[in-house]
Amino acid sequence: MTSSLLHLYQSLPAPLRSLVASARGYQLRSWRYGPETDRLVAEARERESWGAEAWKAWQEARLKEVLIRAATRVPYYREQWAERRRRGDRASWEQLSSWPVLEKDALRERPRAFVADDCDPRGMFHVHTSGTTGKALSIWYRKEVARRWYALFEARCRQWHGVSRHDRWAILGGQLVTAAQRRRPPFWVWNAGMRQLYLSSYHLAPDLIPHYLDALSRYRIRYLLGYTSCLHELALEALRRGRRDLKMAVALTNAEPVFEYQRSAIAAAFRCPVRETYGMAEIVAAAGECEAGSMHLWPEVSWLEVLEGGAPAAAGAAGELIATTLLNADMPLVRYRLGDRARLSAETEPCPCGRRLPRFAEIEGRSDDVLVTPDGRRIGRLDPVFKADLPVREAQIIQEALDRVRVRFVATEGFDEAAGRSIIERLRQRMGAIEVILERVEQVPRGANGKFRAVVCALPPEMKTPLERRPES
Repeated sequence: MTSSLLHLYQSLPAPLRSLVASARGYQLRSWRYGPETDRLVAEARERESWGAEAWKAWQEARLKEVLIRAATRVPYYREQWAERRRRGDRASWEQLSSWPVLEKDALRERPRAFVADDCDPRGMFHVHTSGTTGKALSIWYRKEVARRWYALFEARCRQWHGVSRHDRWAILGGQLVTAAQRRRPPFWVWNAGMRQLYLSSYHLAPDLIPHYLDALSRYRIRYLLGYTSCLHELALEALRRGRRDLKMAVALTNAEPVFEYQRSAIAAAFRCPVRETYGMAEIVAAAGECEAGSMHLWPEVSWLEVLEGGAPAAAGAAGELIATTLLNADMPLVRYRLGDRARLSAETEPCPCGRRLPRFAEIEGRSDDVLVTPDGRRIGRLDPVFKADLPVREAQIIQEALDRVRVRFVATEGFDEAAGRSIIERLRQRMGAIEVILERVEQVPRGANGKFRAVVCALPPEMKTPLERRPES
Protein backbone atom coordinates (compact mmCIF):
# COMPACT_ATOMS: atom_id res chain seq x y z
CA MET A 1 0.00 0.00 0.00
CA THR A 2 1.43 3.39 -0.97
CA SER A 3 1.79 6.11 1.66
CA SER A 4 -1.04 8.14 0.11
CA LEU A 5 -3.41 5.16 0.14
CA LEU A 6 -2.35 4.31 3.69
CA HIS A 7 -3.09 7.89 4.80
CA LEU A 8 -6.49 7.74 3.09
CA TYR A 9 -7.28 4.39 4.72
CA GLN A 10 -6.27 5.60 8.19
CA SER A 11 -8.44 8.71 7.81
CA LEU A 12 -11.58 6.61 7.28
CA PRO A 13 -14.09 6.12 10.11
CA ALA A 14 -13.56 2.85 11.98
CA PRO A 15 -16.50 0.98 10.37
CA LEU A 16 -15.20 1.80 6.89
CA ARG A 17 -11.68 0.69 7.82
CA SER A 18 -13.12 -2.66 8.89
CA LEU A 19 -15.09 -2.82 5.64
CA VAL A 20 -11.90 -2.29 3.62
CA ALA A 21 -10.08 -4.89 5.73
CA SER A 22 -12.94 -7.35 5.20
CA ALA A 23 -12.88 -6.86 1.43
CA ARG A 24 -9.18 -7.62 1.48
CA GLY A 25 -9.86 -10.59 3.74
CA TYR A 26 -12.32 -12.16 1.31
CA GLN A 27 -9.74 -11.74 -1.46
CA LEU A 28 -7.05 -13.41 0.66
CA ARG A 29 -9.39 -16.23 1.61
CA SER A 30 -10.04 -17.02 -2.06
CA TRP A 31 -6.28 -17.25 -2.61
CA ARG A 32 -5.48 -19.31 0.47
CA TYR A 33 -8.37 -21.78 0.60
CA GLY A 34 -10.35 -23.69 -2.01
CA PRO A 35 -12.24 -26.93 -2.61
CA GLU A 36 -8.95 -28.87 -2.32
CA THR A 37 -8.05 -27.47 1.11
CA ASP A 38 -9.58 -30.25 3.22
CA ARG A 39 -7.79 -32.86 1.09
CA LEU A 40 -4.47 -31.02 1.38
CA VAL A 41 -4.88 -30.76 5.16
CA ALA A 42 -5.66 -34.47 5.45
CA GLU A 43 -2.62 -35.36 3.34
CA ALA A 44 -0.39 -33.16 5.48
CA ARG A 45 -1.65 -34.87 8.64
CA GLU A 46 -1.06 -38.31 7.09
CA ARG A 47 2.56 -37.43 6.27
CA GLU A 48 3.22 -36.72 9.94
CA SER A 49 3.57 -40.48 10.45
CA TRP A 50 6.31 -40.85 7.82
CA GLY A 51 9.70 -42.04 9.01
CA ALA A 52 13.07 -40.49 8.24
CA GLU A 53 13.73 -42.67 5.18
CA ALA A 54 10.38 -41.80 3.60
CA TRP A 55 11.01 -38.10 4.13
CA LYS A 56 14.54 -38.38 2.76
CA ALA A 57 13.32 -40.01 -0.45
CA TRP A 58 10.51 -37.48 -0.88
CA GLN A 59 12.74 -34.48 -0.25
CA GLU A 60 15.55 -35.70 -2.51
CA ALA A 61 13.15 -36.22 -5.42
CA ARG A 62 11.60 -32.79 -4.94
CA LEU A 63 14.99 -31.13 -4.48
CA LYS A 64 16.21 -32.52 -7.80
CA GLU A 65 13.17 -31.07 -9.59
CA VAL A 66 13.65 -27.67 -7.96
CA LEU A 67 17.37 -27.45 -8.76
CA ILE A 68 16.85 -28.33 -12.42
CA ARG A 69 14.02 -25.80 -12.71
CA ALA A 70 16.07 -23.11 -10.96
CA ALA A 71 19.12 -23.64 -13.18
CA THR A 72 17.20 -23.73 -16.46
CA ARG A 73 14.14 -21.50 -15.98
CA VAL A 74 15.10 -18.87 -13.40
CA PRO A 75 17.03 -15.91 -14.90
CA TYR A 76 19.25 -15.22 -11.87
CA TYR A 77 20.52 -18.78 -11.61
CA ARG A 78 20.62 -19.41 -15.35
CA GLU A 79 22.97 -16.44 -15.75
CA GLN A 80 25.15 -17.73 -12.91
CA TRP A 81 25.45 -21.20 -14.40
CA ALA A 82 26.12 -19.84 -17.91
CA GLU A 83 28.98 -17.75 -16.52
CA ARG A 84 30.39 -20.75 -14.67
CA ARG A 85 30.31 -22.80 -17.86
CA ARG A 86 32.17 -20.05 -19.72
CA ARG A 87 34.88 -20.24 -17.07
CA GLY A 88 35.17 -24.00 -17.58
CA ASP A 89 33.38 -24.95 -14.34
CA ARG A 90 31.93 -28.44 -14.84
CA ALA A 91 30.08 -28.66 -11.50
CA SER A 92 26.64 -30.23 -11.69
CA TRP A 93 23.63 -28.12 -10.80
CA GLU A 94 21.94 -31.31 -9.60
CA GLN A 95 24.34 -31.31 -6.62
CA LEU A 96 23.18 -28.89 -3.96
CA SER A 97 26.73 -28.46 -2.67
CA SER A 98 27.69 -26.96 -6.07
CA TRP A 99 25.47 -23.94 -5.46
CA PRO A 100 26.75 -20.89 -3.56
CA VAL A 101 24.94 -19.58 -0.49
CA LEU A 102 22.37 -16.96 -1.46
CA GLU A 103 22.34 -13.72 0.54
CA LYS A 104 19.27 -11.56 1.16
CA ASP A 105 20.85 -8.57 -0.60
CA ALA A 106 20.87 -10.43 -3.93
CA LEU A 107 17.15 -11.08 -3.53
CA ARG A 108 16.47 -7.45 -2.62
CA GLU A 109 18.37 -6.09 -5.59
CA ARG A 110 16.79 -8.24 -8.34
CA PRO A 111 13.66 -9.91 -6.97
CA ARG A 112 11.99 -10.57 -10.32
CA ALA A 113 15.11 -12.33 -11.59
CA PHE A 114 14.25 -15.14 -9.16
CA VAL A 115 10.82 -15.78 -10.75
CA ALA A 116 10.79 -18.60 -13.31
CA ASP A 117 10.45 -17.32 -16.88
CA ASP A 118 7.32 -19.40 -17.52
CA CYS A 119 5.51 -17.45 -14.76
CA ASP A 120 4.02 -13.97 -14.96
CA PRO A 121 4.37 -12.08 -11.64
CA ARG A 122 1.31 -9.99 -12.56
CA GLY A 123 -0.86 -13.06 -12.05
CA MET A 124 0.90 -14.22 -8.88
CA PHE A 125 0.44 -13.25 -5.26
CA HIS A 126 2.95 -10.60 -4.24
CA VAL A 127 4.24 -10.40 -0.67
CA HIS A 128 6.11 -7.23 0.19
CA THR A 129 7.78 -7.53 3.56
CA SER A 130 10.35 -5.44 5.41
CA GLY A 131 11.89 -8.39 7.21
CA THR A 132 13.69 -8.08 10.53
CA THR A 133 16.17 -5.54 9.17
CA GLY A 134 13.52 -3.23 7.76
CA LYS A 135 14.88 -3.67 4.21
CA ALA A 136 12.23 -4.57 1.64
CA LEU A 137 11.82 -8.06 0.21
CA SER A 138 9.46 -9.03 -2.61
CA ILE A 139 8.17 -12.59 -2.95
CA TRP A 140 5.79 -14.04 -5.57
CA TYR A 141 3.90 -17.34 -5.59
CA ARG A 142 0.96 -18.90 -7.41
CA LYS A 143 -2.42 -19.75 -5.92
CA GLU A 144 -1.53 -23.46 -5.88
CA VAL A 145 1.50 -22.72 -3.66
CA ALA A 146 -0.55 -20.47 -1.39
CA ARG A 147 -3.15 -23.18 -0.84
CA ARG A 148 -0.52 -25.81 -0.06
CA TRP A 149 1.23 -23.45 2.35
CA TYR A 150 -1.94 -22.51 4.21
CA ALA A 151 -3.08 -26.14 4.31
CA LEU A 152 0.14 -26.89 6.21
CA PHE A 153 -0.61 -23.99 8.57
CA GLU A 154 -4.15 -25.25 9.06
CA ALA A 155 -2.94 -28.78 9.80
CA ARG A 156 0.06 -28.06 11.99
CA CYS A 157 -0.71 -24.79 13.72
CA ARG A 158 -4.46 -24.69 14.09
CA GLN A 159 -5.66 -28.30 14.11
CA TRP A 160 -2.86 -29.51 16.36
CA HIS A 161 -4.33 -27.24 19.02
CA GLY A 162 -8.04 -27.76 18.47
CA VAL A 163 -8.90 -24.70 16.39
CA SER A 164 -9.56 -24.08 12.70
CA ARG A 165 -9.75 -21.29 10.14
CA HIS A 166 -13.48 -21.07 10.87
CA ASP A 167 -12.90 -19.88 14.45
CA ARG A 168 -12.71 -16.25 15.45
CA TRP A 169 -9.14 -15.23 16.13
CA ALA A 170 -7.05 -12.18 16.88
CA ILE A 171 -3.64 -11.30 15.49
CA LEU A 172 -1.11 -8.82 16.79
CA GLY A 173 1.17 -7.85 13.93
CA GLY A 174 3.02 -5.07 12.20
CA GLN A 175 0.30 -3.71 9.90
CA LEU A 176 -0.63 -0.06 10.47
CA VAL A 177 -4.34 -0.64 10.92
CA THR A 178 -4.79 2.82 12.40
CA ALA A 179 -2.69 5.97 12.67
CA ALA A 180 0.26 5.62 15.05
CA GLN A 181 -0.61 8.87 16.86
CA ARG A 182 -4.17 7.75 17.63
CA ARG A 183 -4.99 7.72 21.37
CA ARG A 184 -8.62 6.63 21.30
CA PRO A 185 -9.97 3.19 20.40
CA PRO A 186 -10.46 1.28 18.23
CA PHE A 187 -6.85 0.21 17.71
CA TRP A 188 -8.00 -2.68 15.54
CA VAL A 189 -10.10 -3.65 12.54
CA TRP A 190 -12.49 -6.56 12.14
CA ASN A 191 -11.71 -8.60 9.03
CA ALA A 192 -14.91 -10.54 8.36
CA GLY A 193 -13.40 -12.41 5.42
CA MET A 194 -10.84 -14.08 7.67
CA ARG A 195 -12.90 -13.99 10.92
CA GLN A 196 -9.93 -12.04 12.22
CA LEU A 197 -9.53 -9.19 14.68
CA TYR A 198 -6.35 -7.42 13.57
CA LEU A 199 -4.87 -5.59 16.56
CA SER A 200 -2.29 -2.85 16.18
CA SER A 201 1.10 -3.63 17.73
CA TYR A 202 1.91 0.09 17.88
CA HIS A 203 -0.56 1.18 20.58
CA LEU A 204 0.25 -1.16 23.46
CA ALA A 205 0.61 1.52 26.12
CA PRO A 206 -0.53 0.47 29.62
CA ASP A 207 -3.45 2.92 29.58
CA LEU A 208 -4.65 1.67 26.16
CA ILE A 209 -4.31 -2.09 26.64
CA PRO A 210 -7.60 -2.39 28.60
CA HIS A 211 -9.39 -1.43 25.36
CA TYR A 212 -7.67 -4.37 23.63
CA LEU A 213 -8.79 -6.75 26.36
CA ASP A 214 -12.37 -5.51 26.08
CA ALA A 215 -12.24 -6.06 22.31
CA LEU A 216 -11.06 -9.66 22.72
CA SER A 217 -14.09 -10.32 24.92
CA ARG A 218 -16.55 -8.37 22.77
CA TYR A 219 -15.51 -10.12 19.53
CA ARG A 220 -15.59 -13.56 21.22
CA ILE A 221 -12.05 -14.38 20.18
CA ARG A 222 -11.15 -18.09 20.48
CA TYR A 223 -7.38 -18.04 19.90
CA LEU A 224 -4.50 -15.60 19.54
CA LEU A 225 -1.59 -15.25 17.11
CA GLY A 226 1.08 -12.60 17.30
CA TYR A 227 4.47 -11.26 18.16
CA THR A 228 5.58 -12.80 21.46
CA SER A 229 6.39 -9.45 23.05
CA CYS A 230 2.96 -8.04 22.16
CA LEU A 231 1.09 -11.03 23.54
CA HIS A 232 3.20 -10.70 26.67
CA GLU A 233 2.19 -7.04 27.06
CA LEU A 234 -1.49 -7.96 26.80
CA ALA A 235 -1.03 -10.79 29.27
CA LEU A 236 0.67 -8.69 31.92
CA GLU A 237 -2.12 -6.12 31.88
CA ALA A 238 -4.80 -8.81 31.93
CA LEU A 239 -3.15 -10.37 34.99
CA ARG A 240 -2.71 -7.01 36.69
CA ARG A 241 -6.41 -6.24 36.24
CA GLY A 242 -7.54 -9.73 37.26
CA ARG A 243 -9.38 -10.37 34.00
CA ARG A 244 -10.83 -13.90 34.04
CA ASP A 245 -13.09 -13.60 30.97
CA LEU A 246 -10.39 -14.09 28.33
CA LYS A 247 -9.89 -17.86 28.18
CA MET A 248 -8.43 -18.92 24.82
CA ALA A 249 -7.92 -22.30 23.18
CA VAL A 250 -4.29 -21.51 22.35
CA ALA A 251 -1.88 -18.60 21.94
CA LEU A 252 0.40 -18.98 18.92
CA THR A 253 3.56 -16.89 18.87
CA ASN A 254 5.45 -15.85 15.77
CA ALA A 255 8.33 -13.67 14.55
CA GLU A 256 10.11 -13.62 17.92
CA PRO A 257 11.49 -16.27 20.29
CA VAL A 258 9.52 -17.19 23.39
CA PHE A 259 11.21 -16.75 26.74
CA GLU A 260 9.90 -18.79 29.65
CA TYR A 261 8.79 -15.74 31.62
CA GLN A 262 6.72 -14.66 28.61
CA ARG A 263 5.23 -18.12 28.13
CA SER A 264 4.23 -18.30 31.80
CA ALA A 265 2.50 -14.92 31.77
CA ILE A 266 0.62 -15.52 28.51
CA ALA A 267 -0.52 -18.96 29.64
CA ALA A 268 -1.70 -17.63 32.99
CA ALA A 269 -3.53 -14.64 31.53
CA PHE A 270 -5.41 -16.49 28.80
CA ARG A 271 -5.58 -19.88 30.58
CA CYS A 272 -4.33 -21.73 27.53
CA PRO A 273 -1.21 -23.39 26.15
CA VAL A 274 1.35 -21.18 24.40
CA ARG A 275 2.81 -22.67 21.21
CA GLU A 276 5.75 -21.26 19.29
CA THR A 277 5.86 -21.11 15.48
CA TYR A 278 8.77 -20.53 13.14
CA GLY A 279 8.60 -19.26 9.58
CA MET A 280 9.14 -16.34 7.24
CA ALA A 281 7.46 -14.57 4.33
CA GLU A 282 9.91 -16.11 1.85
CA ILE A 283 8.32 -19.55 2.53
CA VAL A 284 11.70 -21.24 2.84
CA ALA A 285 11.40 -22.83 6.28
CA ALA A 286 8.67 -23.52 8.81
CA ALA A 287 8.15 -25.30 12.10
CA GLY A 288 5.54 -25.47 14.82
CA GLU A 289 5.45 -26.54 18.45
CA CYS A 290 3.37 -29.58 19.35
CA GLU A 291 1.55 -30.28 22.61
CA ALA A 292 4.65 -32.09 23.91
CA GLY A 293 6.76 -28.97 23.50
CA SER A 294 8.79 -30.12 20.47
CA MET A 295 9.42 -27.80 17.51
CA HIS A 296 8.57 -29.93 14.48
CA LEU A 297 9.88 -28.96 11.05
CA TRP A 298 7.61 -28.95 7.99
CA PRO A 299 9.73 -30.95 5.53
CA GLU A 300 7.48 -30.13 2.55
CA VAL A 301 8.61 -26.49 2.69
CA SER A 302 12.39 -26.71 2.36
CA TRP A 303 15.63 -28.64 2.49
CA LEU A 304 17.55 -27.37 5.50
CA GLU A 305 21.31 -27.32 6.05
CA VAL A 306 23.10 -26.34 9.25
CA LEU A 307 26.49 -24.78 8.51
CA GLU A 308 29.27 -23.59 10.78
CA GLY A 309 32.15 -21.74 9.17
CA GLY A 310 30.77 -22.54 5.72
CA ALA A 311 30.91 -26.32 6.29
CA PRO A 312 28.22 -28.72 7.57
CA ALA A 313 28.00 -28.56 11.35
CA ALA A 314 28.60 -31.72 13.34
CA ALA A 315 25.50 -33.81 14.03
CA GLY A 316 23.51 -32.18 16.79
CA ALA A 317 25.68 -29.04 16.78
CA ALA A 318 24.40 -25.50 16.27
CA GLY A 319 25.02 -23.51 13.14
CA GLU A 320 23.55 -21.14 10.60
CA LEU A 321 20.37 -22.25 8.86
CA ILE A 322 20.58 -22.43 5.06
CA ALA A 323 17.34 -23.33 3.27
CA THR A 324 16.41 -24.40 -0.23
CA THR A 325 12.83 -23.97 -1.39
CA LEU A 326 10.80 -27.10 -1.99
CA LEU A 327 7.30 -25.66 -1.89
CA ASN A 328 7.56 -22.59 -4.14
CA ALA A 329 9.39 -23.82 -7.24
CA ASP A 330 8.17 -20.78 -9.23
CA MET A 331 10.45 -18.51 -7.19
CA PRO A 332 13.03 -20.97 -5.87
CA LEU A 333 15.56 -19.72 -3.36
CA VAL A 334 18.53 -22.08 -3.38
CA ARG A 335 20.79 -22.27 -0.32
CA TYR A 336 19.25 -19.11 1.09
CA ARG A 337 20.82 -17.77 4.29
CA LEU A 338 17.96 -17.36 6.76
CA GLY A 339 19.98 -15.33 9.28
CA ASP A 340 19.06 -17.69 12.14
CA ARG A 341 21.04 -20.21 14.14
CA ALA A 342 19.66 -23.54 15.35
CA ARG A 343 20.39 -27.16 16.21
CA LEU A 344 18.53 -30.06 14.63
CA SER A 345 17.46 -32.88 16.90
CA ALA A 346 19.34 -36.17 16.59
CA GLU A 347 16.40 -38.05 18.12
CA THR A 348 15.20 -40.99 16.01
CA GLU A 349 12.24 -42.03 18.16
CA PRO A 350 8.81 -40.48 17.56
CA CYS A 351 8.00 -37.43 19.63
CA PRO A 352 5.81 -38.07 22.71
CA CYS A 353 3.03 -36.42 20.69
CA GLY A 354 3.21 -39.43 18.32
CA ARG A 355 4.34 -37.52 15.23
CA ARG A 356 7.51 -38.46 13.38
CA LEU A 357 8.26 -35.11 11.78
CA PRO A 358 11.90 -33.99 12.23
CA ARG A 359 12.55 -31.56 15.06
CA PHE A 360 14.63 -28.61 16.08
CA ALA A 361 16.61 -29.30 19.23
CA GLU A 362 16.95 -25.56 19.75
CA ILE A 363 16.47 -22.34 17.82
CA GLU A 364 19.15 -20.01 19.13
CA GLY A 365 17.83 -16.93 17.38
CA ARG A 366 19.14 -14.60 14.74
CA SER A 367 22.79 -15.02 13.81
CA ASP A 368 23.28 -11.31 14.45
CA ASP A 369 21.88 -11.74 17.96
CA VAL A 370 24.17 -14.51 19.19
CA LEU A 371 26.56 -13.00 21.73
CA VAL A 372 30.30 -13.70 21.79
CA THR A 373 32.24 -14.13 25.02
CA PRO A 374 35.80 -12.79 25.51
CA ASP A 375 37.09 -16.38 25.22
CA GLY A 376 35.33 -16.92 21.87
CA ARG A 377 32.23 -18.87 22.92
CA ARG A 378 28.93 -18.11 21.20
CA ILE A 379 25.92 -17.69 23.48
CA GLY A 380 22.45 -18.18 22.04
CA ARG A 381 19.19 -17.75 23.90
CA LEU A 382 19.57 -15.92 27.19
CA ASP A 383 16.04 -16.32 28.54
CA PRO A 384 17.32 -18.11 31.70
CA VAL A 385 18.58 -14.71 32.83
CA PHE A 386 14.94 -13.66 33.27
CA LYS A 387 13.33 -16.99 34.19
CA ALA A 388 12.82 -16.25 37.87
CA ASP A 389 10.07 -14.01 39.11
CA LEU A 390 12.06 -10.85 38.57
CA PRO A 391 10.05 -7.61 38.74
CA VAL A 392 10.81 -6.81 35.07
CA ARG A 393 8.14 -6.18 32.45
CA GLU A 394 10.49 -6.60 29.49
CA ALA A 395 14.21 -6.42 28.82
CA GLN A 396 16.72 -6.20 26.00
CA ILE A 397 20.32 -7.39 26.17
CA ILE A 398 22.78 -5.48 23.94
CA GLN A 399 26.39 -6.54 23.53
CA GLU A 400 28.43 -3.37 22.98
CA ALA A 401 31.90 -4.92 23.31
CA LEU A 402 33.37 -8.36 23.94
CA ASP A 403 33.53 -7.55 27.64
CA ARG A 404 30.53 -5.22 27.98
CA VAL A 405 26.78 -5.85 27.86
CA ARG A 406 23.97 -3.35 28.39
CA VAL A 407 20.58 -4.45 29.72
CA ARG A 408 17.67 -2.14 28.96
CA PHE A 409 14.71 -3.05 31.14
CA VAL A 410 11.26 -1.85 32.10
CA ALA A 411 10.91 -2.39 35.84
CA THR A 412 7.72 -3.23 37.65
CA GLU A 413 6.86 -2.65 41.29
CA GLY A 414 9.39 -4.19 43.62
CA PHE A 415 12.48 -3.87 41.48
CA ASP A 416 15.43 -3.20 43.78
CA GLU A 417 19.22 -3.55 43.95
CA ALA A 418 18.93 -7.27 44.66
CA ALA A 419 16.98 -7.80 41.42
CA GLY A 420 19.62 -5.85 39.51
CA ARG A 421 22.41 -7.89 41.05
CA SER A 422 20.59 -11.08 40.08
CA ILE A 423 20.52 -10.04 36.41
CA ILE A 424 24.23 -9.16 36.49
CA GLU A 425 25.18 -12.39 38.21
CA ARG A 426 23.25 -14.57 35.77
CA LEU A 427 24.79 -12.86 32.76
CA ARG A 428 28.28 -13.29 34.21
CA GLN A 429 27.57 -16.97 34.90
CA ARG A 430 27.01 -17.40 31.17
CA MET A 431 29.47 -14.93 29.65
CA GLY A 432 32.28 -14.66 32.17
CA ALA A 433 33.68 -11.61 33.99
CA ILE A 434 32.10 -8.97 31.79
CA GLU A 435 30.87 -5.47 32.58
CA VAL A 436 27.06 -5.32 32.81
CA ILE A 437 25.34 -1.93 32.56
CA LEU A 438 21.74 -1.79 33.74
CA GLU A 439 19.66 0.89 31.99
CA ARG A 440 16.14 1.48 33.22
CA VAL A 441 13.79 2.66 30.43
CA GLU A 442 10.11 3.42 29.97
CA GLN A 443 9.87 1.10 26.94
CA VAL A 444 12.33 -1.02 24.98
CA PRO A 445 12.43 0.34 21.40
CA ARG A 446 10.80 -1.71 18.65
CA GLY A 447 12.12 -2.10 15.12
CA ALA A 448 10.62 -0.47 12.04
CA ASN A 449 8.31 -3.49 11.62
CA GLY A 450 7.12 -3.43 15.22
CA LYS A 451 9.17 -6.46 16.25
CA PHE A 452 10.96 -6.69 19.56
CA ARG A 453 14.59 -7.85 19.63
CA ALA A 454 15.36 -9.32 23.03
CA VAL A 455 19.06 -9.81 22.27
CA VAL A 456 21.20 -7.54 20.06
CA CYS A 457 24.84 -8.15 19.19
CA ALA A 458 26.29 -4.76 18.22
CA LEU A 459 29.82 -6.05 17.66
CA PRO A 460 31.47 -5.42 14.29
CA PRO A 461 31.29 -8.44 11.95
CA GLU A 462 34.93 -9.44 12.41
CA MET A 463 34.43 -9.75 16.18
CA LYS A 464 31.38 -12.02 15.79
CA THR A 465 33.53 -14.70 14.17
CA PRO A 466 34.69 -17.46 16.54
CA LEU A 467 38.35 -17.16 17.54
CA GLU A 468 39.52 -20.18 15.59
CA ARG A 469 38.25 -18.64 12.35
CA ARG A 470 39.41 -15.02 12.87
CA PRO A 471 42.21 -13.91 10.58
CA GLU A 472 45.54 -13.34 12.27
CA SER A 473 46.20 -9.73 13.08
